[in-house]
Amino acid sequence: MIKPLFQKIVVAVNGSEQSIEASMYAIMMAKTLKCEMKAVYVVDTATLKQLEMLKFLHSVECSRYQERLNNDGERYLASVVQLAKEKGVKIQTEMRHGAVWAEIEKCADEFGADLILLGAKRFGNSLQRDKISATNSEIIGSSTRNVLVVKDREVEKKFKIL
Repeated sequence: MIKPLFQKIVVAVNGSEQSIEASMYAIMMAKTLKCEMKAVYVVDTATLKQLEMLKFLHSVECSRYQERLNNDGERYLASVVQLAKEKGVKIQTEMRHGAVWAEIEKCADEFGADLILLGAKRFGNSLQRDKISATNSEIIGSSTRNVLVVKDREVEKKFKIL
């Protein structure tokens, strides 16, 4: 028997419109392909530590900022859970701390994911191409599994129909 193309998928959530669209796409994939799904939000403590070491932020400011990022992450993950619930899809969520690209890869490894989904950064001007963020570029370049960058601008419409 042939193994399904995807059995477990991880979607990176950062609160941006594009990551929410990637989450919707992942939910649609999980529903139609009957695969497991996990949403992960990473608090970028690696950058916070660098800013503290370079004296751009005081340790108290770093702690406050990290707390806000934790709260944001909880809110974003709850939003993705609600979207999955609307479509009858079971979802796991996880908040991690560290370098974003490394933590997403570790999460995918631990979950046994076949695929990572990312949102594409877009600009309003149709003459500009989609841009790959530095973080997405790191994930794409270092991942040992397939990575799908969601660029579909009709995701929300398709999600409502499904």
